[in-house]
Amino acid sequence: MRRLASILLFTVAIFSFAQKKNEKEEKFLQFSGVVLDKDSLSPIPFVSVYVNDKARTVTDYYGFFTVVASPGDLIKFTSITHKTLTYKISDTASMKYYYIIQVLVKDTIQLQTVEVYPWPTKEEFRRAFLNLDLSETDYDRADRNINQEVLTYIERNMVISGSEAYKNVMTSHYNKVYTLGQAPSINLLNPIAWANFIESWKKKNKTKEKTKIINRLNSDD
Repeated sequence: MRRLASILLFTVAIFSFAQKKNEKEEKFLQFSGVVLDKDSLSPIPFVSVYVNDKARTVTDYYGFFTVVASPGDLIKFTSITHKTLTYKISDTASMKYYYIIQVLVKDTIQLQTVEVYPWPTKEEFRRAFLNLDLSETDYDRADRNINQEVLTYIERNMVISGSEAYKNVMTSHYNKVYTLGQAPSINLLNPIAWANFIESWKKKNKTKEKTKIINRLNSDD
């Protein structure tokens, strides 16, 4: 009887120890925070956050992160622009949620020099150089560059540049300021505007006539 009681007590002790061990292993907590730069106190995005040297997550654009960890775990922060830092969660942590503000120190990394070549190997460069076609002259290239069809296509599909857009906006602004508090000017009755329109129209017609003559001469040849 005593032997049976001893066996039962021993079994109960082992079961209690195993249950306590399982409870200890299954204890988790949510560990969140923000990673900041030590000098500027600005958020550091895309910092890798490791839990016990296992990748868990990366910080977002605002430096925020959140991971699931356990008491006693090591949290390591690594970034290509900052020094690596390790933080240990207390073994006696009892709450389910923890939040920290972690700062990292900037680090300077010397990268090896990378030489970029236009060709993968010298042999390929030699082959391409020997097969280079030099039969086209400067006159041929100039004639191709001033082709009327190509220029017309470029003119119709060319977008407005930054300087031209700025000039148009500022001209509109000046016109509004000039006529502030009164009726805006109407260019329909402006003789200078009409003179500029007629002049540009004449130039356009002359250009068309020259183009027709050149095309006729080229076709005759």
